[in-house]
Amino acid sequence: MGTASHGDIELAYETFGPPGGEPLLLISGTGVQMLIFPEDLCDALVDLGFQVARFDNRDTGRSTHLTDAPAPGWFTTMIRPSSAPYRLEDMAGDAVAVMDALGWESAHLVGTSLGGMIAQTLTIRHPSRVRTLTSIMSTPAARIGTMPRVATLKAILKISGMPVTSPDQAAQEAVAMKRLIGSPRYPFDEREVGDIGRRSYERHPGTPEGDARQRAAVAVSGDRRKALAKVRVPALVLHGEDDPVIRLKAGQATAAAIPGARLVTYPGMGHDLPRALWPSMLDHIRSLALTR
Repeated sequence: MGTASHGDIELAYETFGPPGGEPLLLISGTGVQMLIFPEDLCDALVDLGFQVARFDNRDTGRSTHLTDAPAPGWFTTMIRPSSAPYRLEDMAGDAVAVMDALGWESAHLVGTSLGGMIAQTLTIRHPSRVRTLTSIMSTPAARIGTMPRVATLKAILKISGMPVTSPDQAAQEAVAMKRLIGSPRYPFDEREVGDIGRRSYERHPGTPEGDARQRAAVAVSGDRRKALAKVRVPALVLHGEDDPVIRLKAGQATAAAIPGARLVTYPGMGHDLPRALWPSMLDHIRSLALTR
């Protein structure tokens, strides 16, 4: 485990594979820790020739939590953007700091959900640091495809609103959320999902305020489509056709915005990375890396 610094922000990171591999940075989503990318997924990427790094975004896991910063709601940030304590640009800077700590001049980026938005922003702001961009179940703008159905939203709020005060409760919450927003066509291992929830709680239980600050960063960071139109980095967009959180049209909009981007969609995939689809996803990521 290592630590990178970006101003006052400390980022916890972990690497897999020998230094000689193609550098690949995994960037996770809202409120989840680096553990969301399982160890055997990282090992599978190593087997394909990558050196892999995963890290905790600010306000998650063992990275800095901005406990003294405001945690505005979505509506507040929309009418008063200055209320957000940071933006996606700052979170992209965190990712660059991890790359710097690893001595990587550039890397392949793979981001999921919020992580895809951070990867897009990093590619726009620091194109020379990016070898390829893979955006998974993400969106190019806060208002594209990000509103779940009312019933789904109510269920998400109910699960996330339940108090979690122990590792076992965290495991139960993780499984419940997976059932709700995961892939309807692909079964999942409840023990594995619960273990990730349990270990995440033991590393840091997280807070609703931290999640709110990350969501605020998304809300105030605008529409990236015009900037993405200038991107000349090889790009891949992966999206589930049954994603209830970030709808398919968001992935389609991302791919349409980036010149030459390849869009791959999966029937029956929700807002997660089903293990049954790993071989296909990893094959696409490897093929993209070979184009550079």
